[in-house]
Amino acid sequence: MPNKKSAKKELRKNVKRNAANKKVAGQLKTLIKADLKKIQANDKSVKENLNQTIKAIDKAAKKGVIKKNTASREKSKLMKKINTLK
Repeated sequence: MPNKKSAKKELRKNVKRNAANKKVAGQLKTLIKADLKKIQANDKSVKENLNQTIKAIDKAAKKGVIKKNTASREKSKLMKKINTLK
């Protein structure tokens, strides 16, 4: 437990930030899983939802929830699998 006033405030900020980051990461994970499920089912409508997923990945990387290279890797993985649907 923090003793100083500034340390207590920092702890409160960390709790808020952690909650916000978990929310973004959870939504991102849900979008990616939904797309992968559609790809596995050979659903052509996944291409329409891809823009939304890529936008979410980019936003998460910009906010620092995930790293830049992780975002690139996820986008690449999705694109590879979508291109095999043809």
